[in-house]
Amino acid sequence: MLNDIVSAVNDALYSYILIILLVVCGIYFTIRTKFAPFRLFKEQLRAVMEKPTENGGVSSFQALMVSTASRVGTGNIVGVSTALCLGGFGSVFWMWLIAIIGSASAFVESTLAQIYKKKGTEGSYGGPAYYIETGLKCKPLAVIFSILLIITYGFGFNMLASYNLQSTFSTYSFYNAESSPWIIGLILAAVVCYCLIGGGSRIIKTTSFLVPFMGVAYIIIALVIIVLNITSLPSVFSEIFSGAFNFEAIFGGFSGSCVMYGIKRGLFSNEAGVGSAPNASASAEVSHPAKQGLVQVLSVFIDTLLVCSATAFMCMCSGVEPSKEISGAEYVQLSLRETLGAFGPLFITAAMILFAFTTLLGNLFYVDKCLIFIMGKEPSKVFMHVYHVIASVVILIGSGLSADFLWNVADVTMGGMTLINIPVILILGKYALKALADYEKQRKEGVEPVFHAKDIDLPHEVDYWD
Repeated sequence: MLNDIVSAVNDALYSYILIILLVVCGIYFTIRTKFAPFRLFKEQLRAVMEKPTENGGVSSFQALMVSTASRVGTGNIVGVSTALCLGGFGSVFWMWLIAIIGSASAFVESTLAQIYKKKGTEGSYGGPAYYIETGLKCKPLAVIFSILLIITYGFGFNMLASYNLQSTFSTYSFYNAESSPWIIGLILAAVVCYCLIGGGSRIIKTTSFLVPFMGVAYIIIALVIIVLNITSLPSVFSEIFSGAFNFEAIFGGFSGSCVMYGIKRGLFSNEAGVGSAPNASASAEVSHPAKQGLVQVLSVFIDTLLVCSATAFMCMCSGVEPSKEISGAEYVQLSLRETLGAFGPLFITAAMILFAFTTLLGNLFYVDKCLIFIMGKEPSKVFMHVYHVIASVVILIGSGLSADFLWNVADVTMGGMTLINIPVILILGKYALKALADYEKQRKEGVEPVFHAKDIDLPHEVDYWD
C-alpha cells in the first residue's frame, strides 16, 4: 500500500511537474549562458587542473571527484539497465537530452554555491541551503531542503546503492535469496561504518586511487564490446531514435514510457539541478566561482554522456533482449556474459563494489554538510559517531528491501529537492550569469580571473570575495 502511494506521487511528479521545470530551466540557462557548457569546454578542462588558492585547500579536481563519486555509481549500471528494460532503448536519448539541457543548470547551481559559501574550521562549505538562506532570506525553506537531502542521500540513495550492490551477486550459485542480501549488506555497512567513524583512511585512499582506474577500465571494456559487435551499432542507434520518438507508445502510457524512465534515471544519475553537487562545489578553493561551475559541467558529461552511454551500448550491442524480469544488474551481467563469457559478470560485480562504496561515501559527505547547516555549527564527534552508526544500519536495511519501493522513494525525495532548488536558482541565477560574464571579460583581457562580490553588485553579505 505504501509503495502504491509513493508510486502515485512519483508518477505525478515526473509526468508533469519536473519535466516542465527541468526542461524550462535548462533551456533558459543554456540560452542565457550563450551555450557555455559547450562553448567553454576548453575552459572547463583548464579550470579542473587549477590548484587551490590556499595551501592544503580542496582543489577543483578534488571537489569534482567528490561529486563524481556520488554521480558515477550504481545508477550508471543498474539505473541504465532499469531504464532499458522498462522504458525501452528510446530512454537512452532522453537521458542524453536531460544531461545536455541540465548541464547549464549544473553550472548555475555550483557557481551560486561558490558565491555564497561559508568559512569553516576546515575550509569552506556551502550548497543550496546556504544560498537559499543568504540569497532569499528564507531559512525555513533552506531547512526543508536540507531535510529532504538527508532523507534522499542518507536514506533513499544509500539503501538503493546497497540493494543494487547485493543484487549483482544474484547470478552466482552461492547466492541465497533469503540470507545473502543481509550478509552482503552487513559486510558493506560494517566497512562503511569503519571508514566513517575513523581509522579507515587507508581504505578511503585506496578506493580513491582505484576508482578512477575502474572508471577508465569500464569505458575500455565498453569500447571492446562495441568493437566486437560493431555491425549491430547502426541498428542500435536506429532503435534509440525510433523508440525515443514513438509518440503513440509514449502518450499511450506515459508513466511507463521511455521519456519517463529516461528523465528519471538520467536525473538520478547526473543530478543536474537537484542541488546535491553544489555541496561539493562549495568546498573547492578557487579564485573565481565560475571556474567551479564550469568544472561541474564536466561531471554531468562524464556521468551521462560517457559512463551511462557505455552501459547502454554494452547492453544494446550484446543482442540480449531487455525485459522486466531481468531489469537491474542481471541484464548488464547477461549482456557482458554474451560477449566476454564468464569474465563479464565478474567485471560488473567488481565495478559495482567500487562504485557503490564511493557512492555511499559521497552521499554521506552531502549529508554531513546539511547536518552542519541545520545545527548551525559543526556537530560533536559523539553526535557524528551515532549518526554514522545509524547511516550504516540504513545501508544494511536497504540490502533486503524491495527494489521497486526503493526506486520510488529515491525518485520522490529527489524530486522534492529539485522542486525547491530549480525555482531558487531561477531567482538567484542572475548572479551566476553576472559571475560568468565577469570571468569571460577577464579571460579576454588576458588576466587570470579573480572574483570580487562588488563587481557583480551582489547585494548580500558573503564570507568570501570581499
